[in-house]
Amino acid sequence: MIKILAVDDEPGICDILKKTFSPIGFKVLTATNGPDAISLVKKEKPKIVFLDIRMLGMSGFEVLTQIKKIDKKIKVIMVTVLGDDQTRMQAKALGADEFVTKPFLSDSLEALVSRFVSDLIQEESGHAEG
Repeated sequence: MIKILAVDDEPGICDILKKTFSPIGFKVLTATNGPDAISLVKKEKPKIVFLDIRMLGMSGFEVLTQIKKIDKKIKVIMVTVLGDDQTRMQAKALGADEFVTKPFLSDSLEALVSRFVSDLIQEESGHAEG
């Protein structure tokens, strides 16, 4: 079972992601702050992370940097109300795999996750080496 981690300081967003992905076969973990998210990444090893940028304490950019240090293969989707180019470029520079602005449609997130799952299956079967 593929694990997804939803990280947002708004518990409602985590709930939406859980309700979207749990019924279709994913184990969805949630965290409402950066330190909890990093701890879950180390312990649970999710394959996909939805990560809010603007959080109290530790920003999503800081969390992203730590996640990529732990495992650069984890697919990180930045989720934010900030849709400007500078924020997007900063996220990409730090290793974000995708960028989604709030409010988002669950269907578009499902399509994104489906694409990542296909990539993960190919990587694990050895087709994406080198």
